[in-house]
Amino acid sequence: MYRAHPKDGIAWVTGASSGIGRTVALELSRRGYKVAATARRAAELESLAAESQNIYSFPGDITDRAGMARLAGEIEDLHGQIVLAFLNAGVYFITERDRFSADVVWRTFEINVGGTVNCLDPVLVAMERRGKGQIALTSSLAGYGGIEGSAGYGSTKAALIYMAETLKLTYERAGLTIQIVNPGFVHTAMTAQNDFKMPFVMDADRAAKIICDGFEKGGFEITFPRRLAYLFKAVCLLPYPLYFARMRRWTERARR
Repeated sequence: MYRAHPKDGIAWVTGASSGIGRTVALELSRRGYKVAATARRAAELESLAAESQNIYSFPGDITDRAGMARLAGEIEDLHGQIVLAFLNAGVYFITERDRFSADVVWRTFEINVGGTVNCLDPVLVAMERRGKGQIALTSSLAGYGGIEGSAGYGSTKAALIYMAETLKLTYERAGLTIQIVNPGFVHTAMTAQNDFKMPFVMDADRAAKIICDGFEKGGFEITFPRRLAYLFKAVCLLPYPLYFARMRRWTERARR
């Protein structure tokens, strides 16, 4: 499997203005990469770029398909070929915990799935043409199975896991490495909305090191913390009556 290296070209990180995207961009720059950082918030990207001479601000809205195609081309024109794409941008609207809302679910899909697809399209074309490249999609442990109050977010993350599996099977013979990143709870602005106890919660800097280690070491899935991931994987193998009973107990315990 191809493993990207800083000498091969530039890394592209979406959702880089905060949270995991920001810390991964900084960690990649520390490991010698030139990093193209993308998010909608230009001021935050400029602040990020000021922390490292190897990080370049490329503001953009991932839901703009044509805009992402132009942006990927601009990155390569200015800084060389994209050899590592960490497609991380995503949202969670806490209002979906209160009631089902078609507007909230569709907006979540538009960003988490549609936005990822818009970024995938240009990098897949370029990497397949060159016969090498590495792409990692950010999903979540929430994509493993149904969780109360997560009809929109969880189902988008399940879709990204399936998409990554399919892309691996489709493009590995073309020399492309496809990975999925499935974090548990990480201290970010997104998880700061949560009013329940988050098990095995991790700081964003530690998460970034694990993710970047995963880029270098290989393997399809980069998941953490492993205790929570393996426990969730095991529960998802249970028959539905046992699965639902276990998930209800976990939810009730977290609310206490």
